[in-house]
Amino acid sequence: MSKISKRPTVRMPSVKEDKAITAAARNDPDAQPLTPTQLKAMVPLKSLRGRPKSENKKQLVSVRYSPEVLAYFKSTGEGWQSLMDSVLRQYVASHSRP
Repeated sequence: MSKISKRPTVRMPSVKEDKAITAAARNDPDAQPLTPTQLKAMVPLKSLRGRPKSENKKQLVSVRYSPEVLAYFKSTGEGWQSLMDSVLRQYVASHSRP
């Protein structure tokens, strides 16, 4: 019994076919090969994904707050976590010893 592959078989072009494909591409003004400078400037896609890395990296922690505190900050709308962080940072700044 032969195994059925879900992937189509890839057939590589012969040297003659490859030269014909390359010649056709070079004659097409919309399909010019990239220059070495353009290739060098390309950035892998995965390095462009997600948020930019912050210089002030925050730490993920699990904390328990009273329901009233959470209800207040959540009622301020979108960005309530950043607001809570800001309020705590102000507290730390005003209560730190020189």
